[in-house]
Amino acid sequence: MTEQQRDFLADTPEQWSVTATDTPFTGVKTSVRADEVVMPDGATARRDYQVHPGSVAILALDERDRVVVIEQYRHPVLHKLWEIPAGLLDVPGENPLHAAQRELYEEAHVKAEDWRVLADVYPSPGGSDEAVRIFLARELSEAEGERYEADGEEADMRLARVEAADLVRGVLAGRLHNTCLTVGVLALQAARAGDGLDALRPADAPWPARPFAA
Repeated sequence: MTEQQRDFLADTPEQWSVTATDTPFTGVKTSVRADEVVMPDGATARRDYQVHPGSVAILALDERDRVVVIEQYRHPVLHKLWEIPAGLLDVPGENPLHAAQRELYEEAHVKAEDWRVLADVYPSPGGSDEAVRIFLARELSEAEGERYEADGEEADMRLARVEAADLVRGVLAGRLHNTCLTVGVLALQAARAGDGLDALRPADAPWPARPFAA
């Protein structure tokens, strides 16, 4: 692939004019915004979308090539989904690596010595501004201290370690549906088939979608 092709195959920032905006709903962590957006032909169209603080997710891979996964009930889709550990960026400008380390501890009571960026995604860009950074975490060990006490829907979570190849097969067979798990395990496979896991971006790589302090 040439440099010109690489430049072409890159998402580019752009912002169309907004003539009016409203926030008809504000929730605990997210809200809904309604914008009147000027289209290329000069007409305006209303776009309703979820305003989201952003998230991190962690594909934690152990020495036996197993991935740490969690089964959690997701009410909007009326399913218990197998997922990888994940959580919100609770504080504006929060360092995503620090958030990922916290979530891995809270949801799996695990720590990792080697961290890389696996993928940056917009899970639903037609209806939300959510941005997610998916990390690869390796060299796992049990976290120190007491296990985080889960409550609410997290109190019913089930924790497991599953071979990465089995997760790939589950995604392709239509048995697994979580976005971060799907992107994570397929990106893992692609990285291995390409330049290798050590060629992945460093854990502190810039993230324009959610700028953060060092």
